[in-house]
Amino acid sequence: MLRHLRVTNFAILSDVAIDLGPGLNVLTGETGAGKSLIVDAVNLLRGGRASADIPRAGTDEAVVEASFEVPGDLRERVRARLAEAGLPDEDEVVVVRRLIHRGGRSRVYVNGALTTAGRLAEIGELLVDLSGQHQHQGLVDAQRHREILDEVAARPEAVAAMAAAWRELEGIEAELAGGGADSAERAEFLRFQLEEIDSAGLTAGEDEALARERIRLASLERLESGVRAAREYLYDGDDSAVERLDAAGRELDRLVAIDDRLGDAARAVGEARVLVEDAAARVRAYGDRLENEPGRLEEIDDRLALLARLKRKHGRTVEDVIARAAALRRELDAIEGAADRRAELEAARQRAARAAAARAAELTHVRRTAAAELAREVGAALAELGMGAATLAVAVEPRELGPTGADRVELMLCANRGEEPKPLSKVASGGELSRIMLALKLVLRRADPVATYVFDEVDAGIGGGTAEVVGQKIRAVAAHRQVLCVTHLPQIAALADRHFRVSKAELEGRTETAVVLLSATARRDELARMLGGLTITAEARAHAESMLVAAAGKPGRARPRAQPR
Repeated sequence: MLRHLRVTNFAILSDVAIDLGPGLNVLTGETGAGKSLIVDAVNLLRGGRASADIPRAGTDEAVVEASFEVPGDLRERVRARLAEAGLPDEDEVVVVRRLIHRGGRSRVYVNGALTTAGRLAEIGELLVDLSGQHQHQGLVDAQRHREILDEVAARPEAVAAMAAAWRELEGIEAELAGGGADSAERAEFLRFQLEEIDSAGLTAGEDEALARERIRLASLERLESGVRAAREYLYDGDDSAVERLDAAGRELDRLVAIDDRLGDAARAVGEARVLVEDAAARVRAYGDRLENEPGRLEEIDDRLALLARLKRKHGRTVEDVIARAAALRRELDAIEGAADRRAELEAARQRAARAAAARAAELTHVRRTAAAELAREVGAALAELGMGAATLAVAVEPRELGPTGADRVELMLCANRGEEPKPLSKVASGGELSRIMLALKLVLRRADPVATYVFDEVDAGIGGGTAEVVGQKIRAVAAHRQVLCVTHLPQIAALADRHFRVSKAELEGRTETAVVLLSATARRDELARMLGGLTITAEARAHAESMLVAAAGKPGRARPRAQPR
């Protein structure tokens, strides 16, 4: 979860620090106070694009930094992403720091090591899921609907198997399309691929070795300072271990003359002195070899990028790429030495076509089962969100076989009983799309959990009793994962475990934004403001108090805790 966030010189946020907790964290405040800027800052921490005008007027650089506590069920996935990027692993914590220069250039650090925004995005998608107030418009894009359904199905191995079967079939058909006369072209293509792999001069396990070397180079300053300290403690410094052992040895030598039973102790001190001196020599030799190699980090990154490109094209690991080269070489030998290659390919195509059709049929069955589950669960959520007459239908229809199977998927909405389901783009209003998106998030959170969910005014266009139900649904997410929610609705703010108010004021001719964790009394006043406007009446305070009491007594609270007085 997102434990600490600090934003410096970011538009009107000169220096804002927030300590978030588990459960539901809510941000409220007047329009324009800076709530969305905080969401923008969090988006940068998950690899979002940096705008050229982010740094505060009069400054050259904005800084966004945060520490994330990684939940146990995500730890191995996060570790794998860090290892793949050659970044240090701090076990349960990921520290991200991003510096945005005027003009849009930025630098990214993860656990103290320099990396790229692309690498941060790969890690950030496991740490933060952001639902913006305009993001629900993406629901009308039918191209996304198959992806949504596959996330619900939670069968990535079936999707991957279909893609692999299609690649196999496509590769055979591509070779057949050339015909016997075009076998020379196929051979030339194979030679090109082999030359690409062979010219790389791959060595098994070198990607792992390079990743380790990258971590060492990125941590060079830390190694140098540690070596200097160790040398001081062991040998070079005043009152070092060697000096203390020498003093102890001299004292024991004098005592041995009085009582020879101390002889063993004196000899042990002498041996320890030799061992410490040897250790100091080893540390000194290591430090002498430590040197910053200009350009080496860039060279390693270039090599890792080459290896990653080859692995994307030819296999998961360097060993797979080497094996792929051997397979390409066998195929090239077969093309050059076998006259009956085409007959073999025809038989292979028939087998590959049957395999691809079988994978597609399996995927269709998986999707139809998931479609019924998605429609049922989203429909139940929509009923609770004030769309009781609405139902979501998931159309899974046949289409031509391709890399994603043989299904066309589209989400359809029946807004009223007795009507035919229609595409979301034709029947859903902005408020309806917001509620559909929230219902989908509730379903999808089980298929693709992340450490923190961010909801930025997804309650737009709703109110009254529906707002309270939306709040309960958001709190249901917060029962299992940390949630950061920006809202204008008191019904949702009343359910928070931690409530922050965002406000802005003019200080010395500059606009400043402040974020404050509200006490119980201040929280009541903030809810009263949200209920009644700038003038807070006794009736509004009483209403706010009743909302807080009611929220505290409802089931499903993530982690009840007392607010500061």
